[in-house]
Amino acid sequence: MTRILLTGSTGQVGWELQRTLMTLGEVIAVGREISSCGLLMDLSQPDTIRHVIREVQPDLIVNPAAYTAVDKAESEPELAMAVNGTAPGVIAEAAKQLGAGVIHYSTDYVFNGHQATPYTEQDEPEPQNIYGKTKLAGEKAIQAVGVPHLILRTSWLYGLRGKNFLLTMLKLAREREELKVVDDQVGAPTWSRMIAEFTAQILSQGTQDLIGFLNKNSGIYHLTASGQTSWYGFAKAIFEFDSKRSEHKLKNLLAISSQQYPTPATRPAYSSLDTQKISRTFGLALPSWQRNLELVLGS
Repeated sequence: MTRILLTGSTGQVGWELQRTLMTLGEVIAVGREISSCGLLMDLSQPDTIRHVIREVQPDLIVNPAAYTAVDKAESEPELAMAVNGTAPGVIAEAAKQLGAGVIHYSTDYVFNGHQATPYTEQDEPEPQNIYGKTKLAGEKAIQAVGVPHLILRTSWLYGLRGKNFLLTMLKLAREREELKVVDDQVGAPTWSRMIAEFTAQILSQGTQDLIGFLNKNSGIYHLTASGQTSWYGFAKAIFEFDSKRSEHKLKNLLAISSQQYPTPATRPAYSSLDTQKISRTFGLALPSWQRNLELVLGS
């Protein structure tokens, strides 16, 4: 049976992956706290990474764990780089020694946002904030090791657990009569469960020879819901699709510019990702962001 080591098991994507990966083998889920298997993996501490991988002896390492506080990263660049930039390389090196493969998740924020058409995997990254720079460093670290791998870039993650835009909007709609939301940043809201389900679908295609499958298909892929919108458009749809909207106090939703809502980290104005490569390679039909949001909110 395939042994799968899953990092970040309490995060948005990690939580969902625990369920979807169970169909593919034995899942050993770890995080910064001691897990049920008695192991702890802190990505800011390389020795804990190496120790856990030696103990588990996995065939596959799936790494959704990351430093995701985009604004806080501006004041904690060393920690963000340790988790997002250095740790993936340590994981890749340990995996290569075992003959294992790696699945790693990255972000649309590796791009500068200056385009007006969706970014492909061939477009040159130019991150505009510390978070994006550290995530790009992690991608390069894995590629430099040469381990069989898939790097899956996603965007605007949300779900019904953790901290994300969806849950923030639902909370504020029940507390406030007016909300102002940025309308000049465009991307693809993507459900964490969709990421987990499509990851499992991809891996299920290589169950006969997982490492051979990863070797053949190693590289970067864009995995997001189809379509695009602004944060304002996303918020508007959240309130329309919410089956509990009768509980909202919200009366006015106002569109504002990024200049009217300054943040420590610069966000790309446009970060929609072209997903044709992943659809073509693995035969995936990616749902629209609106359809996923309907499913999440139970409409």
